Amino acid sequence: MKISGFSMCRNAESLYYPFLESIKSALPLVDEFVIAVGRGNPADRTLEMIHEFNHPKIKVLETDWDLEAFPKGTVHAQQTDLAKSHCTGDWLLYLQADEVLHEGDLDSIREACTDFLDDHTVEGFLLDYIHFWGDYKHCQNSHAWYYKEIRIIRNNPEIHSWQSAQSFRCMPHFDGRSYRQKKGTRKLNVVKIDATIYHYGWVRPPALMIQKMNELDKIHSHKIQRFKGEMNYGDLAALPTFTGTHPIVMKDRIDRFDWKPDSKVSGVNVPQRQNHWRYRLLTWIEINLLSGRRLFTFKNFRLLKIAK
Repeated sequence: MKISGFSMCRNAESLYYPFLESIKSALPLVDEFVIAVGRGNPADRTLEMIHEFNHPKIKVLETDWDLEAFPKGTVHAQQTDLAKSHCTGDWLLYLQADEVLHEGDLDSIREACTDFLDDHTVEGFLLDYIHFWGDYKHCQNSHAWYYKEIRIIRNNPEIHSWQSAQSFRCMPHFDGRSYRQKKGTRKLNVVKIDATIYHYGWVRPPALMIQKMNELDKIHSHKIQRFKGEMNYGDLAALPTFTGTHPIVMKDRIDRFDWKPDSKVSGVNVPQRQNHWRYRLLTWIEINLLSGRRLFTFKNFRLLKIAK
C-alpha cells in the first residue's frame, strides 16, 4: 500500500500559513508529498523554503494561477486537482497549507488505509476538525464552522476537488472547469476515522489576517477591497479554551507567538458567519440541549460507517 500527500498554496510564507509544518506533519505517514506552489509575490519565500527543507519525499510543481479561467475560488480546486494528478499512491491525503496532523493520529490513519484498501465501496475518509481562532489557546464551536470533512480519498481520476477546494466529489464527466457544479456529480462514500485536522487558518497577527482576507476576496472575485486595518477577533474569553496538545511540528511556531489578538480594534468590519443570530441560536441549542450534536448541517459525503 502506498499513501501520497498533496497540497497547494501561493504566497504562503508572506501570508503566515504554517505550510512547512503542514507538510512535515504528513511526512511520517506518506510515501510522497506533492505540492503545487503558485507563482505570486516576488518577495515571498514559500518555494525557497520548501527547497531549503530539501526532503526526498517532496515533489514541487511550480504553477501559475489563472483567476479569470477559474473565478470565485475555483482556482483553489484547480490547483488541488493539479497536485492530485501527480500522486501515485493508493490513498491520497489532502492538507491545505493551514491544516496540520497530530502525530498521535498517524497510526489510526495508516490502519484505516490498510483495513479498507481492498474495499472499493469506500472512496474516502472523514476527519474531525479543530478550528483555532485568534491564538493557539481558543477554538470555534459555532454551528457556522464545518466540524468534519473529507481529507483522504482513493486515487480515482473521477474524484475531483470541489468548489473552493473545501471537499471532494465524484465527477465522472468533469469538463475541467466547472468545480462548483452539482449536476452529474455525487457525494463520496466515506468512513469516519479517529483523527483530527488542526486548522490554524485564523491564527495570525491581526494585520496579516486582514491581508489574507483581502487576498481571498480577490481569489473569490470580489472587485472592491473590503477590509482595512487590523483584525478584530472579538471576545476570546467567550470561546472554548483548548486543553489538548498541539502537533509537535507546531512547537517552534507557537513558541514564537508574539502578537495580541486584540478584541478592541476599531474600524474593522470583518463579516463572520458565527455572529449571525441564526448561527448563535443553533450553537446555543447544540451546546446546551444536545451535548454538541449538530443540527441541519450540510454534509458533502455519504457516511458508510465509523472505523473502530
